[in-house]
Parts: sequence; C-alpha cells; structure tokens
Amino acid sequence: MDKRDSYFDNAKTLLIFLVVFGHLIQSYIETNAFISYLYNFIYTFHMPAFIIISGFFAKGIYEKGYIWKITKKLIIPYILFQGLYAVFYYFLHKEDTFRFELLDPKWSLRFLISLFFWNILLLVFNKFKPAVALTITIAIGLAAGYADWITNYLSLSRTLVFFPFFLAGYFLNKDDFQMLRSNKAKVVAATVMFVVTIGIVYFSDLDEKWFFGSKPYGELESEAILGMLKRTGIYTLQFLMAGSFFAFVSRRRFFFTRWGRNTLYVYLLHGFIIRLFRGSSLEDYLNQTLTLPVLIFASFVLTAILSSKYVTSLTQPFIELRMSKLKKFFEQLRKEYRALRHS
Repeated sequence: MDKRDSYFDNAKTLLIFLVVFGHLIQSYIETNAFISYLYNFIYTFHMPAFIIISGFFAKGIYEKGYIWKITKKLIIPYILFQGLYAVFYYFLHKEDTFRFELLDPKWSLRFLISLFFWNILLLVFNKFKPAVALTITIAIGLAAGYADWITNYLSLSRTLVFFPFFLAGYFLNKDDFQMLRSNKAKVVAATVMFVVTIGIVYFSDLDEKWFFGSKPYGELESEAILGMLKRTGIYTLQFLMAGSFFAFVSRRRFFFTRWGRNTLYVYLLHGFIIRLFRGSSLEDYLNQTLTLPVLIFASFVLTAILSSKYVTSLTQPFIELRMSKLKKFFEQLRKEYRALRHS
C-alpha cells in the first residue's frame, strides 16, 4: 500500500513544473512585459515553498546514518553533475580549457549544496525555540547582504539567505499545513496573491535578482541600508506567498501526483535541456510567436518525461547511486516479453 501523502507530492509536482517553466521563460523577461511580471510572481514563492517542503522532510536529522544518507543523496550527485556540466559547457560553448570547479556550483546544482548545508545547520538551530531560531537565521540572512565576499562559492549566499525557509519547514507539522487549507486561510491567500500581483505590476522596475538571494546589497542597491529593508520586504513577501501557495494545493490524487516522487530527477536533468534551448534558433523563433502557451506546454511535457519511469530507471544509478528502478524496469520488460511470446 502506498503511504505517500498526495498533498506533498502534488505540491512538489507543481513546484518542479514552475522551476522548469521559470527557467524557460527567463529568456523573455527583457522583451515581454507580461512574462516579466509572471516570472517575478513565480519567484515570490516557488523556491521558498520548495525549500519549506525540504525542511519538513528533514525531521530524521538525528536518525542513525542520516548524515551519510544526505551526503550520498546530495554531495555525490553534486560532484558527478559538476563534472557532467563541465564537459557539457566545454563542448556547448567550445571553451578553450576544461574547467572543473568543485567549489563553484554550476547553475541548478547550487540547490544541492545548499540543501546539504541546511541539513547540517539543523543540528545547531533545532535546539532553539522556533521563534528564536527563525529570528536568528533571518538576521543572518539580512546581514549576509553586507558581506561582499559571500558569493556563489559553495552557494554560501543562497544557503544563508534561504535557510529560514528550510528551518520553518522543519518546525511545521501536518496540522499546520491542514490549517493553511481552511476556507478562511484560502480567502486570505487569494487576497495576498491578488495584492502581490498588483504590486508586481506597480513595482515593475524591481530587479528580479532580489528573489535569488545570491547577490550582496552593493550589487543590487546603491544604499546598503535600503538593501536590508528591501530584503526584509522580500522575506515577508516570500513567506506570505509560500503559505498562500500551500493553501491551494489539493489532497486529491491526480495522474501527475506520482511525479512528485521524482522531482530530484527533473531538477538535475532539465538544466541540460534549458542550456541547449538558450541561445538556440528555437529560442529566437519563439520570441516572435505565441511564446507563453508553447512554453507552458513544453514545461509540462519536459516535467512529465523527466519524471517518467523510463528516464528515472535509466538515470537512477547516477542520481541515487542505486539500480532498483533499473532492475524493476528490466524485470517488467522481461515479463511483457514472456507474455507476448505465449500469447
């Protein structure tokens, strides 16, 4: 019997779809105002919500072998995919030298290294009361913007800035998510989303990089004190929007619910396709046509394919360092072949 909670699988499926979609539409935010608004709207909640879910499922931090488990799950694939990206960039961009930079995460791999450090940081911060822990970590995230040396190396800036969301997820329980789904909460959530939508259009000159948590204030704002105030506002916005997202996630089981099991596969693999897309003739062509409907459909198809049993079975040895899905896949093929022979 499947004991997985459809609510969280639905949430993860929707969020990984938005990750793929957000990366696809990024190519058009400079030339299409509506896509720019939509991009900023998505970035107000999709990564914070994903990080909250990750924190929620980190409650086994003190279980025997947990550290080795997350090391195997996150660090080993990180090293492997750093190498794959180095090869990919070498041939894609025809670089003169092959560069394998272990401490400078390539693009989407920043999440893996941050997720590892968030789990480690839990060993310290879960000893505090939730309000105290969140206050301290938010203060650290705000202070990080003043340190120009906190950069992309080891995804340090993102790790510090987004850790409060991971910690919040760790402190939440299922009853909290159930409360978010009440009718009253949904009314509040709808109001928040409406106000944020208006705000995004009104403050259309807001640099989307504020949502990334990867830059010091000096690169985003001329006045450092304004940088801290803006990040405080971004924190408030992202917490409200993440909660609003969870209010509308269904507990029903859909055909796409099972895709929530395989979000790591989609996250790690879609980057290669996105990088091929960017700078291609197809990217330029879509800029002159019905871009948005095509990109929505492409994001859906890409999420479905990369979540499929065929892709996950073939790539599991590289991503999870296991072959259970591959063995099950070949066993199913053998059964179908035998049934075909005897039919």
